[in-house]
Amino acid sequence: MLKIGISCYPTYGGSGIIAAELGKILAERGNEVHFISYAPPTRYEPFQERVYYHEVEVPDYPLFEYSPYSLALASVMADIAVYHKLDLIHAHYAIPHAASAYLAKQITKGGFKTITTLHGTDITLVGNEPSFLPITRFSIEMSDGVTAVSRYLAQRTISELKVDKPIQVIYNFVDTEFFRRRDEAPCRSKFADKDEFILMHISNFRPVKRMEDLIEIVDRIRKDFKVKLLLIGDGPMRSRLQQICREKNLEDNVVFLGKQTCIVDLLSIADLYLQTSQTESFGLSALEAMSCSVPVISSRAGGTPEVVQDGITGYLEDVGDIEAMADKVKHLLGNNTLRAAMGKKARDRVENHFSADKIVDQYEAFYAKALEQRL
Repeated sequence: MLKIGISCYPTYGGSGIIAAELGKILAERGNEVHFISYAPPTRYEPFQERVYYHEVEVPDYPLFEYSPYSLALASVMADIAVYHKLDLIHAHYAIPHAASAYLAKQITKGGFKTITTLHGTDITLVGNEPSFLPITRFSIEMSDGVTAVSRYLAQRTISELKVDKPIQVIYNFVDTEFFRRRDEAPCRSKFADKDEFILMHISNFRPVKRMEDLIEIVDRIRKDFKVKLLLIGDGPMRSRLQQICREKNLEDNVVFLGKQTCIVDLLSIADLYLQTSQTESFGLSALEAMSCSVPVISSRAGGTPEVVQDGITGYLEDVGDIEAMADKVKHLLGNNTLRAAMGKKARDRVENHFSADKIVDQYEAFYAKALEQRL
């Protein structure tokens, strides 16, 4: 049994989901897991055996113009590591979690190992910010082990941050028993008529997702097919997207559902999953769709080609090529047999390469390798 600390951003997004799911499975395997963050992570289960949550509270001193979360996090990490005798802390995101874990390790005089998992924007956005680049690189290089969620992200980290540290690729994963298409989908009639197709997209509505392209795709195909695009999530682009829908008279074709917890129920009524991102380090939502037997049509961005097989489990097109993506959508909506076959192959690919058991095995092996060099 290992005693493992996990620190992540608890917000709506892939890294928090993976951190929570990883902790859940590690606890089911007999390990003791301690989540350390300012709020419980997405999909955190509070009453699971051998799982604990420690809230990081930041003092509100008039002296500080900005709350020193990184320092508060390091202090709590150090306290939990000593009191609960942690073997390692797994930091999801370089900033601030890996930096805080390094500081906590110095406070405890090296009493535990640190593992850092890079998820994407901690490298592609934060890491490339000149003011953060030195500490991002330092935090990665001082970790006892580093993983990245795709080959694309690992290569980009090494080339752009000039990191002198081996990075092991361990892909994101899904619980294939949970993320399975459900034959009975009572919520379908709430969103679409029987003769309508349902397209779906899940994200945090940031500009990098290029969600205007999704609306353009719907605008181009609605003359040939009756469709509903269900947008799940929320974020800074929502108001702009709603305005575009009004301007194009697409209010009846595009439905904004906000943040949802019943993701499997929704994916079970989807005919296609669309992803138009400018960059995508992995694409966890696309993987969840594939696990529910939904073909994916996506931009050929970042690590997406490592997940979606072009022409087999879906289609990949160049970023911004709305016309090509719209043609692929029409092609699959017009061919029920092909769409079903691609959905089955998508499900098979997830089971064979991205199932939770297979990926968590890799994390446990990675932990063991780091712990071989105990002080």
